[in-house]
Amino acid sequence: MRVQNLFSPPTTRSNREVVDTLLEGGRFTLERIVSSGQATRAGLWYDQPRDEWVVLLTGSARLMFEEGDEQRALRPGDYVLIPAHCRHRVEWTDQRVPSVWLALHFDSV
Repeated sequence: MRVQNLFSPPTTRSNREVVDTLLEGGRFTLERIVSSGQATRAGLWYDQPRDEWVVLLTGSARLMFEEGDEQRALRPGDYVLIPAHCRHRVEWTDQRVPSVWLALHFDSV
């Protein structure tokens, strides 16, 4: 059994967001995402086939949802359930403090 820490820096240095798969099962995937100033490319919307529950553990971020042109600022401890095919994007993430997320992608029952 190996103990790991969600707040450990990524093993590779990158100017890109770092996504690590922590667990995978038949109906779910749990990821740790580390953002450091990244945002979704202009004009791009995520339209995922699975539901996603995401929690921000450190840093800060802002999500944008296409429906209603709605923005949500997130701070540590904030979480949101994004239904499958709900078009969304990351408007910004903190450049000073890494934004560490846990994202659970799963199939609805």
